[in-house]
Amino acid sequence: MDEDAGALPKKQDFSEWYNDLLWRAEIMDVRYPVKGLYVWFPYGFAVRTYVYRRLRELLDRDHNETLFPLLIPEQEFMKEAEHIKGFENEVYWVTHGGTTPLEIKLALRPTSETAIYPMFALWVRSHADLPLRIYQVVNTFRYETKQTRPMIRAREITSFMESHTVHATWNEAEAQVESEIALTREFYRSLCIPIIISKRPDWDKFPGADYTIAVDTIMPNGKTLQIGTVHHLGDHFSRTFSILYEDKNGEQKVAYQTCYGISERCIAALISVHGDDKGLILPPAVATLQVVIVPITIGNHHEDVIAAAEKLKADLETAGFRVKLDDRDMRPGAKYYWWELRGVPLRLELGPRDLDAGKAMAVKRSGGKTTISLAMASGDVSRVLGEITDAIRTKAEENAKLHLSTADSMDALNSALNEGNVAVVRWCRERGCGNTIEEKANSSLLGTEVRSEYIEATDGPCIICGKPGKATLVGRTY
Repeated sequence: MDEDAGALPKKQDFSEWYNDLLWRAEIMDVRYPVKGLYVWFPYGFAVRTYVYRRLRELLDRDHNETLFPLLIPEQEFMKEAEHIKGFENEVYWVTHGGTTPLEIKLALRPTSETAIYPMFALWVRSHADLPLRIYQVVNTFRYETKQTRPMIRAREITSFMESHTVHATWNEAEAQVESEIALTREFYRSLCIPIIISKRPDWDKFPGADYTIAVDTIMPNGKTLQIGTVHHLGDHFSRTFSILYEDKNGEQKVAYQTCYGISERCIAALISVHGDDKGLILPPAVATLQVVIVPITIGNHHEDVIAAAEKLKADLETAGFRVKLDDRDMRPGAKYYWWELRGVPLRLELGPRDLDAGKAMAVKRSGGKTTISLAMASGDVSRVLGEITDAIRTKAEENAKLHLSTADSMDALNSALNEGNVAVVRWCRERGCGNTIEEKANSSLLGTEVRSEYIEATDGPCIICGKPGKATLVGRTY
């Protein structure tokens, strides 16, 4: 993890680049002796903290944070047959307490519906209790049998935000779904990550849901990564768990529900979408450090430069920026490498000549250099960080557009996928044609009702049968 450790693999070799970067940039250590479980380095955990702080800020507008137990009794877990069928091969079971067999097996939550909804049945009594909106950020466990990859496909999801809401009517629950979609857009805009929103096919929706809206981004290798889902649950779980409320007329009514989730895949996307051959590129809003100051000390000017650098650091911290003064006994070039690898958005270089001119050299991690005034440092830094954010977002959006391709035949679809793209096709929504698309293209139908400014979602003939079809995304997925 220093400049002599060898070059980072090129990003075009995405898998190798991703795995190596997690280690070199001190995000995650993959050497924990259980497959699919990983350890956050302190620097990586700090990135996680700022990302989830932003997510919490958005949720806290109308949700309340809570915490439910990890262990779910078997009888509660098994109540919802369709839901359980969707997870039955992924559940870890606790069967013993010490050496004593348990009378009732306990599931490690793969998701928390069956832990939360028995409590909702106790909490909800009247229409005055509605709407009820809660969320938690927890670890979940799934016995993943595919190839595991840190933050992308793991057996312990360490940072799973799940929101659960209860409403009086189906339409009110639908409005909540739209609210969660808007929140997701705002969240990923903070991370400068382009997203595509679509409705999953019925056979790929969340087990027990009326419908599922998914959020995907396109990774550098052209595969898609699902980085969020919102589910309209209808009254399915409410009937199973007796979540009832008394309306204004004194009648007992079944409630309607939604659930919503974002996992640490959002950080995998943050790393993958923005990073380059030098390492991480972190948007200022969620960067652990927004500014690093590197003093260039020469001869007799050492003390003057250090004093000016310390004042600059204090001024910027007072203005609310996250700042590091790197006064380690290392060559400046080694420090540049160190902080570029870790994705710090802005590097300020301060030497004797800069001090005499009342300026500092500002090097943007997104590319390019400028200068800032030491007398007006906070205002200049704020402006430059805004420029960096815009540059990161623009580049990510341009890359997303480059990976989207329209296909009106199976040959065109396969060509698009083989070239590392996500294809927009027309599909009649019949299961048979959907299966044919997935089988012949060795890919997944991501969904219909596509919502993206990067895609012109026009209707047209189904790519298989020629009947009227809707714009649909097809991609190779993680």
